[in-house]
Amino acid sequence: MQKRYQVLIPDWLEEYIQRGVKKFGLSFSELIRLEICLAVTTCISELYPDYKSAFSMKDFVEGINRFEQAKMSREDLEKAKSRIYFEARKAIEYRFAKEKVTEE
Repeated sequence: MQKRYQVLIPDWLEEYIQRGVKKFGLSFSELIRLEICLAVTTCISELYPDYKSAFSMKDFVEGINRFEQAKMSREDLEKAKSRIYFEARKAIEYRFAKEKVTEE
């Protein structure tokens, strides 16, 4: 389930996101969602070194390069997005479980 939020962002960030929207053919909100998921996965991996994500920032960068060189199909892009969402959700669940243990 998705909820709608209003988020204020500075012009420089809007310009960056708009560039990605044009480059990848994604909606503005979808690109923001992807960027947040990437940040969450990266941060949790840094906060909890014992957490091993099946997806890394290196994987993401390689995927961008393949897409930009037209070596990645739209279908592959959709699979990559699903993988990013899945890994972010796993990372969040891991963090919540760790925090619950320390709260008890």
